[in-house]
Amino acid sequence: MSKWYDAIDCSQSNIMYSRIRLARNWDEYVFPSRLTRGQCEELVTSLKDGLADIGSLDGREYHFLRLDSLQGLEKQALRERRILNQAAVERQEPSGLYLSDDEAESLVLGGDDHIRMQHLAPGLKLEELWQRADAMDDYVNERFSYAFDEKYGYLTSFPTNVGTGLRACVVLHLPTLSQIRKFQSIVGDMSRFGAAIRGLYGDGGENYGSLYELSNQRTLGLSEKEIVELVTKAASQLNSQEMRVRNATLNTQRLEREDEVYKSYGILKYARKITEKDARIFLSQLMAGEEDGLVRFDRQCSLYKLMLGIKSANLNLWASRPLDKEELDSVRAAFIREGLPEIR
Repeated sequence: MSKWYDAIDCSQSNIMYSRIRLARNWDEYVFPSRLTRGQCEELVTSLKDGLADIGSLDGREYHFLRLDSLQGLEKQALRERRILNQAAVERQEPSGLYLSDDEAESLVLGGDDHIRMQHLAPGLKLEELWQRADAMDDYVNERFSYAFDEKYGYLTSFPTNVGTGLRACVVLHLPTLSQIRKFQSIVGDMSRFGAAIRGLYGDGGENYGSLYELSNQRTLGLSEKEIVELVTKAASQLNSQEMRVRNATLNTQRLEREDEVYKSYGILKYARKITEKDARIFLSQLMAGEEDGLVRFDRQCSLYKLMLGIKSANLNLWASRPLDKEELDSVRAAFIREGLPEIR
Protein backbone atom coordinates (compact mmCIF):
# COMPACT_ATOMS: atom_id res chain seq x y z
CA MET A 1 0.00 0.00 0.00
CA SER A 2 1.22 3.51 -0.80
CA LYS A 3 2.28 5.67 2.14
CA TRP A 4 0.90 9.09 2.99
CA TYR A 5 4.14 10.80 1.89
CA ASP A 6 3.89 9.30 -1.62
CA ALA A 7 1.19 11.91 -2.30
CA ILE A 8 3.32 14.97 -1.44
CA ASP A 9 3.45 17.01 -4.64
CA CYS A 10 6.25 19.57 -4.65
CA SER A 11 4.92 21.12 -7.88
CA GLN A 12 1.87 22.46 -6.03
CA SER A 13 3.10 24.10 -2.81
CA ASN A 14 5.99 24.78 -0.45
CA ILE A 15 3.88 23.25 2.32
CA MET A 16 5.04 19.64 2.49
CA TYR A 17 2.73 18.19 5.11
CA SER A 18 0.68 18.71 8.26
CA ARG A 19 0.76 16.81 11.54
CA ILE A 20 -1.54 16.68 14.56
CA ARG A 21 -0.35 14.99 17.75
CA LEU A 22 -2.31 14.42 20.96
CA ALA A 23 -0.78 13.40 24.30
CA ARG A 24 -3.03 11.53 26.75
CA ASN A 25 -2.63 9.54 29.96
CA TRP A 26 -4.83 6.86 31.51
CA ASP A 27 -5.90 8.02 34.96
CA GLU A 28 -5.40 4.58 36.53
CA TYR A 29 -1.60 4.76 36.25
CA VAL A 30 1.16 7.24 37.10
CA PHE A 31 3.19 8.77 34.28
CA PRO A 32 5.45 6.33 32.34
CA SER A 33 8.68 7.61 33.95
CA ARG A 34 7.39 6.44 37.37
CA LEU A 35 6.05 3.04 36.32
CA THR A 36 7.83 -0.19 37.21
CA ARG A 37 8.62 -2.56 34.37
CA GLY A 38 5.77 -4.81 35.45
CA GLN A 39 3.33 -1.89 35.45
CA CYS A 40 4.56 -0.85 31.99
CA GLU A 41 3.83 -4.35 30.71
CA GLU A 42 0.39 -4.32 32.29
CA LEU A 43 -0.41 -0.87 30.89
CA VAL A 44 0.69 -1.65 27.32
CA THR A 45 -1.14 -5.00 27.27
CA SER A 46 -4.37 -3.41 28.53
CA LEU A 47 -4.17 -0.56 26.00
CA LYS A 48 -3.36 -2.96 23.15
CA ASP A 49 -6.30 -5.21 23.94
CA GLY A 50 -8.71 -2.33 24.52
CA LEU A 51 -7.87 -0.70 21.17
CA ALA A 52 -7.72 -3.92 19.13
CA ASP A 53 -10.65 -2.90 16.89
CA ILE A 54 -9.26 0.56 16.11
CA GLY A 55 -9.60 -0.07 12.38
CA SER A 56 -13.38 0.10 12.77
CA LEU A 57 -12.99 3.83 13.45
CA ASP A 58 -11.71 4.85 10.01
CA GLY A 59 -11.64 1.72 7.86
CA ARG A 60 -7.84 1.60 7.83
CA GLU A 61 -5.78 -1.53 8.43
CA TYR A 62 -3.69 -1.22 11.61
CA HIS A 63 -0.82 -3.38 12.79
CA PHE A 64 0.52 -3.61 16.33
CA LEU A 65 4.27 -3.63 16.99
CA ARG A 66 6.02 -4.21 20.30
CA LEU A 67 8.62 -1.44 20.26
CA ASP A 68 10.75 -3.05 22.96
CA SER A 69 11.06 -6.14 20.73
CA LEU A 70 12.11 -4.27 17.57
CA GLN A 71 15.73 -3.99 16.49
CA GLY A 72 17.33 -0.57 16.97
CA LEU A 73 17.59 -0.11 13.19
CA GLU A 74 13.86 -0.67 12.72
CA LYS A 75 12.99 1.82 15.45
CA GLN A 76 15.41 4.39 14.05
CA ALA A 77 13.83 3.99 10.61
CA LEU A 78 10.43 4.74 12.16
CA ARG A 79 12.00 7.79 13.76
CA GLU A 80 13.34 8.95 10.38
CA ARG A 81 9.83 8.59 8.92
CA ARG A 82 8.47 10.83 11.71
CA ILE A 83 6.47 8.08 13.44
CA LEU A 84 8.49 7.84 16.66
CA ASN A 85 10.38 10.48 18.65
CA GLN A 86 13.87 9.82 19.96
CA ALA A 87 12.59 9.03 23.46
CA ALA A 88 10.43 6.21 22.07
CA VAL A 89 13.41 4.88 20.10
CA GLU A 90 15.63 4.79 23.19
CA ARG A 91 13.00 3.48 25.62
CA GLN A 92 13.81 -0.01 26.92
CA GLU A 93 10.65 -0.58 28.96
CA PRO A 94 7.58 -2.29 27.44
CA SER A 95 5.95 -0.08 24.82
CA GLY A 96 3.89 -0.55 21.68
CA LEU A 97 2.72 1.03 18.46
CA TYR A 98 -0.50 0.82 16.47
CA LEU A 99 0.40 1.89 12.92
CA SER A 100 -1.90 2.16 9.89
CA ASP A 101 -0.81 0.63 6.58
CA ASP A 102 -0.29 4.08 5.03
CA GLU A 103 1.58 5.28 8.16
CA ALA A 104 -0.68 8.34 8.36
CA GLU A 105 -2.21 7.26 11.69
CA SER A 106 -0.32 5.96 14.71
CA LEU A 107 -0.69 5.48 18.45
CA VAL A 108 2.40 5.04 20.62
CA LEU A 109 1.53 3.20 23.84
CA GLY A 110 3.76 3.56 26.90
CA GLY A 111 6.14 6.17 25.48
CA ASP A 112 6.59 9.68 26.93
CA ASP A 113 2.89 9.51 27.78
CA HIS A 114 0.59 6.51 28.04
CA ILE A 115 -0.93 7.31 24.64
CA ARG A 116 0.36 9.55 21.87
CA MET A 117 -1.87 9.80 18.79
CA GLN A 118 -0.43 11.17 15.55
CA HIS A 119 -2.10 12.04 12.24
CA LEU A 120 -0.25 13.06 9.06
CA ALA A 121 -1.33 14.33 5.63
CA PRO A 122 0.29 16.04 2.61
CA GLY A 123 -0.24 19.79 2.25
CA LEU A 124 -1.98 22.20 4.63
CA LYS A 125 -4.62 19.93 6.19
CA LEU A 126 -4.63 20.79 9.89
CA GLU A 127 -8.40 21.24 10.10
CA GLU A 128 -9.01 17.87 8.44
CA LEU A 129 -6.41 16.20 10.66
CA TRP A 130 -7.93 17.71 13.78
CA GLN A 131 -11.30 16.18 12.85
CA ARG A 132 -9.62 12.78 12.51
CA ALA A 133 -7.71 13.26 15.78
CA ASP A 134 -10.86 14.34 17.62
CA ALA A 135 -12.70 11.21 16.47
CA MET A 136 -9.84 8.95 17.53
CA ASP A 137 -9.55 10.78 20.86
CA ASP A 138 -13.24 10.08 21.55
CA TYR A 139 -12.79 6.44 20.53
CA VAL A 140 -9.89 5.97 22.97
CA ASN A 141 -11.56 7.92 25.78
CA GLU A 142 -14.66 5.71 25.57
CA ARG A 143 -12.42 2.81 26.58
CA PHE A 144 -9.90 4.49 28.90
CA SER A 145 -10.58 7.45 31.19
CA TYR A 146 -8.03 10.24 30.89
CA ALA A 147 -6.02 12.07 33.53
CA PHE A 148 -7.80 15.44 33.44
CA ASP A 149 -7.92 18.48 35.70
CA GLU A 150 -10.78 21.01 35.56
CA LYS A 151 -8.32 23.91 35.82
CA TYR A 152 -5.35 22.72 33.76
CA GLY A 153 -6.93 20.33 31.27
CA TYR A 154 -5.25 17.10 30.13
CA LEU A 155 -2.32 16.12 32.36
CA THR A 156 0.85 15.08 30.55
CA SER A 157 4.40 14.00 31.37
CA PHE A 158 5.80 17.31 30.12
CA PRO A 159 4.35 20.62 31.38
CA THR A 160 4.63 22.05 27.84
CA ASN A 161 1.86 19.68 26.71
CA VAL A 162 -0.56 20.28 29.61
CA GLY A 163 -3.90 21.77 28.58
CA THR A 164 -5.16 20.54 25.24
CA GLY A 165 -2.22 18.14 24.83
CA LEU A 166 -2.35 19.19 21.18
CA ARG A 167 0.66 19.87 18.97
CA ALA A 168 -0.24 21.14 15.48
CA CYS A 169 2.69 21.17 13.04
CA VAL A 170 3.26 22.13 9.43
CA VAL A 171 6.50 21.37 7.55
CA LEU A 172 7.43 23.94 4.88
CA HIS A 173 10.18 24.14 2.28
CA LEU A 174 11.74 27.63 2.55
CA PRO A 175 14.94 27.61 0.43
CA THR A 176 14.80 31.29 -0.51
CA LEU A 177 13.16 32.93 2.49
CA SER A 178 15.59 31.24 4.90
CA GLN A 179 18.53 32.87 3.11
CA ILE A 180 17.48 36.49 3.47
CA ARG A 181 18.65 38.71 6.34
CA LYS A 182 15.11 39.26 7.60
CA PHE A 183 14.53 35.55 8.23
CA GLN A 184 15.48 35.72 11.91
CA SER A 185 13.11 38.63 12.45
CA ILE A 186 10.39 36.57 10.71
CA VAL A 187 11.12 33.73 13.14
CA GLY A 188 10.79 36.26 15.98
CA ASP A 189 7.47 37.49 14.59
CA MET A 190 6.19 33.91 14.54
CA SER A 191 7.14 33.57 18.21
CA ARG A 192 5.19 36.70 19.16
CA PHE A 193 2.34 35.33 17.10
CA GLY A 194 2.32 32.19 19.28
CA ALA A 195 4.07 29.82 16.89
CA ALA A 196 7.58 28.35 16.89
CA ILE A 197 9.66 27.56 13.82
CA ARG A 198 12.76 25.36 13.75
CA GLY A 199 14.90 23.59 11.18
CA LEU A 200 13.73 20.03 10.58
CA TYR A 201 17.29 18.74 10.31
CA GLY A 202 19.17 21.18 12.53
CA ASP A 203 19.48 24.85 13.34
CA GLY A 204 20.65 27.71 11.13
CA GLY A 205 23.10 26.78 8.38
CA GLU A 206 23.10 23.12 9.46
CA ASN A 207 19.53 22.62 8.24
CA TYR A 208 20.54 21.32 4.81
CA GLY A 209 17.46 20.91 2.65
CA SER A 210 15.70 24.05 3.97
CA LEU A 211 12.76 22.20 5.57
CA TYR A 212 11.23 23.95 8.58
CA GLU A 213 8.68 22.78 11.13
CA LEU A 214 6.13 25.30 12.36
CA SER A 215 4.09 24.48 15.48
CA ASN A 216 2.11 26.04 18.32
CA GLN A 217 4.14 27.19 21.34
CA ARG A 218 1.37 26.75 23.91
CA THR A 219 -1.12 24.00 24.62
CA LEU A 220 -2.57 25.71 27.72
CA GLY A 221 -4.93 28.68 27.53
CA LEU A 222 -6.02 28.07 23.93
CA SER A 223 -8.73 25.82 22.53
CA GLU A 224 -7.92 23.15 19.96
CA LYS A 225 -9.70 25.19 17.29
CA GLU A 226 -7.65 28.29 18.14
CA ILE A 227 -4.39 26.31 17.95
CA VAL A 228 -5.28 24.85 14.55
CA GLU A 229 -6.30 28.27 13.21
CA LEU A 230 -3.14 29.92 14.58
CA VAL A 231 -0.73 27.44 12.95
CA THR A 232 -2.73 27.36 9.69
CA LYS A 233 -2.59 31.14 9.42
CA ALA A 234 1.14 31.26 10.24
CA ALA A 235 1.90 28.54 7.66
CA SER A 236 -0.04 30.38 4.97
CA GLN A 237 1.86 33.59 5.74
CA LEU A 238 5.24 31.85 5.55
CA ASN A 239 4.29 30.18 2.28
CA SER A 240 3.24 33.53 0.79
CA GLN A 241 6.46 35.20 1.93
CA GLU A 242 8.56 32.41 0.42
CA MET A 243 6.79 32.73 -2.92
CA ARG A 244 7.13 36.52 -2.93
CA VAL A 245 10.89 36.36 -2.40
CA ARG A 246 11.32 33.46 -4.83
CA ASN A 247 9.30 35.13 -7.59
CA ALA A 248 11.43 38.25 -7.22
CA THR A 249 14.54 36.08 -7.64
CA LEU A 250 13.03 34.36 -10.68
CA ASN A 251 12.36 37.71 -12.34
CA THR A 252 16.01 38.78 -12.07
CA GLN A 253 17.94 35.49 -12.06
CA ARG A 254 15.85 32.97 -13.99
CA LEU A 255 18.72 31.55 -16.06
CA GLU A 256 20.89 31.09 -12.96
CA ARG A 257 17.99 29.31 -11.21
CA GLU A 258 17.43 27.00 -14.18
CA ASP A 259 21.13 26.19 -14.31
CA GLU A 260 21.16 25.40 -10.60
CA VAL A 261 18.13 23.11 -10.89
CA TYR A 262 19.41 21.16 -13.89
CA LYS A 263 22.86 20.75 -12.36
CA SER A 264 21.23 19.40 -9.22
CA TYR A 265 19.19 16.95 -11.28
CA GLY A 266 22.28 15.78 -13.18
CA ILE A 267 24.20 15.07 -9.98
CA LEU A 268 21.28 13.26 -8.35
CA LYS A 269 20.47 11.22 -11.46
CA TYR A 270 24.00 10.09 -12.30
CA ALA A 271 26.12 10.24 -9.13
CA ARG A 272 27.53 6.92 -7.90
CA LYS A 273 28.24 8.24 -4.38
CA ILE A 274 26.58 11.05 -2.48
CA THR A 275 26.52 12.18 1.14
CA GLU A 276 23.25 12.85 2.95
CA LYS A 277 24.13 16.54 3.25
CA ASP A 278 24.71 16.94 -0.51
CA ALA A 279 21.65 14.87 -1.37
CA ARG A 280 19.43 17.09 0.77
CA ILE A 281 20.87 20.27 -0.75
CA PHE A 282 20.34 19.06 -4.34
CA LEU A 283 16.89 17.60 -3.62
CA SER A 284 15.91 20.95 -2.08
CA GLN A 285 17.02 22.79 -5.23
CA LEU A 286 15.08 20.32 -7.37
CA MET A 287 11.97 20.69 -5.20
CA ALA A 288 12.10 24.47 -5.64
CA GLY A 289 12.62 24.05 -9.38
CA GLU A 290 9.58 21.80 -9.68
CA GLU A 291 7.44 24.23 -7.66
CA ASP A 292 8.55 27.12 -9.91
CA GLY A 293 7.89 25.20 -13.14
CA LEU A 294 11.56 25.21 -14.12
CA VAL A 295 11.61 21.43 -14.49
CA ARG A 296 8.93 18.82 -15.16
CA PHE A 297 9.08 15.06 -14.81
CA ASP A 298 7.61 12.30 -16.98
CA ARG A 299 5.77 10.80 -14.00
CA GLN A 300 4.56 11.90 -10.59
CA CYS A 301 7.26 11.61 -7.96
CA SER A 302 7.36 12.63 -4.32
CA LEU A 303 10.75 14.29 -3.89
CA TYR A 304 10.03 14.47 -0.18
CA LYS A 305 9.79 10.66 -0.15
CA LEU A 306 13.36 10.61 -1.48
CA MET A 307 14.35 13.06 1.27
CA LEU A 308 13.01 10.59 3.85
CA GLY A 309 14.59 7.55 2.22
CA ILE A 310 18.18 8.84 2.06
CA LYS A 311 18.67 8.65 5.81
CA SER A 312 20.85 5.83 7.12
CA ALA A 313 18.38 3.49 8.86
CA ASN A 314 15.92 3.48 5.98
CA LEU A 315 18.77 2.93 3.50
CA ASN A 316 19.91 -0.10 5.50
CA LEU A 317 16.38 -1.50 5.34
CA TRP A 318 16.13 -0.71 1.61
CA ALA A 319 19.40 -2.53 0.95
CA SER A 320 18.36 -5.43 3.23
CA ARG A 321 21.83 -5.58 4.77
CA PRO A 322 24.08 -3.64 7.17
CA LEU A 323 25.95 -0.82 5.45
CA ASP A 324 29.18 0.87 6.50
CA LYS A 325 29.74 4.60 5.90
CA GLU A 326 31.31 4.14 2.46
CA GLU A 327 28.52 1.84 1.35
CA LEU A 328 25.87 4.25 2.64
CA ASP A 329 26.98 6.94 0.18
CA SER A 330 26.90 4.55 -2.80
CA VAL A 331 23.58 2.95 -1.80
CA ARG A 332 22.09 6.42 -1.24
CA ALA A 333 23.06 7.38 -4.79
CA ALA A 334 21.50 4.16 -6.13
CA PHE A 335 18.31 4.78 -4.17
CA ILE A 336 17.99 8.29 -5.65
CA ARG A 337 18.77 7.12 -9.18
CA GLU A 338 16.05 4.49 -8.95
CA GLY A 339 13.44 6.86 -7.52
CA LEU A 340 14.13 9.98 -9.60
CA PRO A 341 12.04 10.18 -12.80
CA GLU A 342 13.23 11.38 -16.20
CA ILE A 343 12.85 15.03 -17.17
CA ARG A 344 9.97 15.65 -19.57
